[in-house]
Amino acid sequence: MSPSHALRRALVLVRGAALIAAVTLVCFRIHLNSASTALLFLIAVVLQSLDCGFWEAAIVCVLATASLDWFFIDPLFTFTVSHGLDAVTLVCLLIVSLVVTRVQSRSRSEARESKLQRENMARLNRAGSELFAQAPSTTLGPALLRPFWTCFELDAVCLFDQAAMELHEVGSSRGDLASKTRNGYISGRNAAYPELGIVVYCLRERDTILGAIGFEGLRNPELLAPAMAGLAASALERSRIFRSAATAAANARAETLRSAILDALAHEFKTPLATIVTAAGGLRATGPMSTGQEELTGMIETEASRLGDLTSRLLRLARLDREEVKPRLEPADAAELAQQSARRYAKLWPDRRISFHKNGEAGDVRVDPELMSLAISQLLENACKYSRPDARVLVELSAGENAAAINVWNDGDPIPPNEQSRVFDRFYRGNYAKRTAAGSGLGLYIARKIALAHGGDLALVDTAGDGVAFRLTLPLSKSEASFAE
Repeated sequence: MSPSHALRRALVLVRGAALIAAVTLVCFRIHLNSASTALLFLIAVVLQSLDCGFWEAAIVCVLATASLDWFFIDPLFTFTVSHGLDAVTLVCLLIVSLVVTRVQSRSRSEARESKLQRENMARLNRAGSELFAQAPSTTLGPALLRPFWTCFELDAVCLFDQAAMELHEVGSSRGDLASKTRNGYISGRNAAYPELGIVVYCLRERDTILGAIGFEGLRNPELLAPAMAGLAASALERSRIFRSAATAAANARAETLRSAILDALAHEFKTPLATIVTAAGGLRATGPMSTGQEELTGMIETEASRLGDLTSRLLRLARLDREEVKPRLEPADAAELAQQSARRYAKLWPDRRISFHKNGEAGDVRVDPELMSLAISQLLENACKYSRPDARVLVELSAGENAAAINVWNDGDPIPPNEQSRVFDRFYRGNYAKRTAAGSGLGLYIARKIALAHGGDLALVDTAGDGVAFRLTLPLSKSEASFAE
């Protein structure tokens, strides 16, 4: 008990004693009977109980009972009671006074508790208003902690942010609040240190731990800490969602700009390429050329054609990446589509041993020939680009009951197991691919997008470590499927 509190209790007792003395003096001077005097003592005890504790009021009750017995009940000036009725009066006064005192003390305690609850709710409301009045992009670190620190007059408050793996503290801690907050996050459990006035709560969003928050110098932590932790978790989740949305919006803007640039570059390339091919043809038309000139002219035409093909594919990929694939379906021979692509890449990559093989009769499929050629070309491009010179590249066609399958296999290092689930992700490129050749990480993503748009699929085939293979499946046209069955 503090000295000031002890002094206040002593003054309350002195006041109660003086009140009883005054009532005693007045009633004794006017010769008031014991019954009336008892009622006045009861009123005095009730008045005394309005702003004092139970024990102070109980002492005043005893003083009132003793004064009534000493001054007003025969025989006077003794604590002896001659009549049974007077004894009943004294006992009733004492009991009623103590009951009233107890009820009044409890009522006053509940009123104080209610007032404290209202104050706490007002502080929580003020802290919440300050938190959510902040821009979501700034509700981080000290900015998130400061409303708690100021509204609840804490010694210190600390936050461990799991997303940023950062520790923030506002105020001055005497109990190493930072380490206790970090330990609370690591253990995933709430903790309390009553001797230090510290409480630590984990911040959760459903089953996910967002971090931990620690309070030092918080009054009524059992009542306030859970609500404050919930408020901090909501603010942290709001900030996280905003950052995710902002990142997604920035990525979308960057992607739009990237696609526009690819479009522009691809169109700009096409005009000079067409001029180069025309000029090479014009050289042939001028008259006979030597063997060396013929080879140079052929090289110009071949490489210009290859660059034109790459440019067209780049332009098409850029468009398909940002648009929904809508194939214009028509009957086509799957074997012919696969064989044409194999022949074309055999010319473009003469240092690769590209071959085509057909297992049985595959029949017709309904596809968009341009889109399907682009998908097969992408598989062949990857097979050639990520294999060594003189490597084998096999395009194999086979048919099942309802679908045709085009397998593209190349001799080379297999894709590591930890990368296999991500090869079809947009912009993803494995470590080996990054070291071997340039690329955008869009090829397999677009090829699979085309296959899905045709009702088929594109998957990585398990080759047991013998090279890399992809399988493009396409549904057979209805007539072919019925015949196969």
